[in-house]
Amino acid sequence: MSVLLETSAGDLVVDLLVDQAPKACENFLKLCKIKYYNYSPIYSVQKDFSFTTGDPIGPGSADSDGGSSIWGLLDPANPTKKTFPPEFHPKLKHSERGTISFSTAPDPQNDDTRVAGSQFIVTLGDNLEYLDGKAAVFGNVIEGFDALENINGAFTDDSGRPLKDIRILHTHIIDDPYFDPAGLQEPDQSPIPSAAQLATVRIAHDERLDPDADQENIEKLRREREARAQALTLEMMGDLPFAEVKPPENVLFVCKLNPVTQDEDLELIFSRFGKILSCEVIRDKRTGDSLQYAFIEFEEKEDCERAYHKMDGTLIDDHRIHVDFSQSVSRLSDTWRTATNAKRKKHAGPGFGGLDALEQKTQYKTHITPKQRGSGYGIMVNQGRPGNTQGRSPERNTRMPSRSRSPRRRTVGREEDRERHSSFRQRDRSSERRYDDRRRERSRHRDRDSRRRDRDRDYDRRRDDHQLRH
Repeated sequence: MSVLLETSAGDLVVDLLVDQAPKACENFLKLCKIKYYNYSPIYSVQKDFSFTTGDPIGPGSADSDGGSSIWGLLDPANPTKKTFPPEFHPKLKHSERGTISFSTAPDPQNDDTRVAGSQFIVTLGDNLEYLDGKAAVFGNVIEGFDALENINGAFTDDSGRPLKDIRILHTHIIDDPYFDPAGLQEPDQSPIPSAAQLATVRIAHDERLDPDADQENIEKLRREREARAQALTLEMMGDLPFAEVKPPENVLFVCKLNPVTQDEDLELIFSRFGKILSCEVIRDKRTGDSLQYAFIEFEEKEDCERAYHKMDGTLIDDHRIHVDFSQSVSRLSDTWRTATNAKRKKHAGPGFGGLDALEQKTQYKTHITPKQRGSGYGIMVNQGRPGNTQGRSPERNTRMPSRSRSPRRRTVGREEDRERHSSFRQRDRSSERRYDDRRRERSRHRDRDSRRRDRDRDYDRRRDDHQLRH
């Protein structure tokens, strides 16, 4: 009973010990059969000791769940089937190079039992007694020791992750003595890598590197590739018009504002640096309270840069503000979605949406005309439902109590204006009181968590001392 693992470092032929570890071998064979390990990264490489793989995404990613057994994949509604108790045969030891075993952890429901999922370890040295009893052996590498040597000599970071990706590309079952569990479906072809897997790519396994390149350039290349993968994911989800979109260079992001600061006040202060096209304090869609940040759009890029250098850290209404260049592209979203949907209806065919749609993408790389410019910078809830204008509540088609730069801004008498400002001041004082209450509550939570960590640390120390004495 054997399995062929095609990796980017070479092929590995694994002989499975079905007589001594039938449950572990069945789990491994069925995961290989459904191509669960395809494009899984190899990580935690420790020279002359071992490497770990089997997590389809890899550790350290927010999308990773650590992997699952075949029974957990077939019955996701039952979380207890995500892991299984593997066999620990007394004669199976990590005595030879190329020994394969499942990574295990204590069972949360029974401390005397260890459970495994999909992650497995391959040894890169001999007589590794440290792993005995911690990892469940179920096979051995019988061909492909040159691939093990390539993995053993790979350059890694501090966590043992290879700087140049090493991945399992394909799995082929040579002999399978087990019947398929109910619900198992073998894919017709190898599945394509998911967006979460592509986001973890540092340097692709098939990419050629300059041997004279230093560590700094390699790390820079890794960050650029990771950023491109994340941007591609956002484009696929529809959150970006295209992966190469760039935020406008003439817009400033201002935060840590005083809740009483108004649009006109901020515009007056920043207008000494140049002509301002728009100045908008972002407000809550329901209450109209200031969220204490704003976007300021200048006519010239040079004026925006000068305001950034001069105004960062200054005091406005007794609050020391922070100024940075805006990274928001939400103003392009309405124009992009409307134009793209129209093009797709007009040009039905393969591709992004035809030639016109490709030309539509290029317009965001150049200057955006005032007609193409959207009406809002801030969080998506400020844009309301489709069909509502900026600043209107989704629940009520009424104007929110905010002073925006819209030409249709309502005008009120002086008496009404004074009453409205008075209500704003009362609302701001209540907001500050709520903020102080939340801050005190968070402080109490931090103290409680600190005491809990100290208590757990003392418990672990006493347990280790007890184990050493016995």
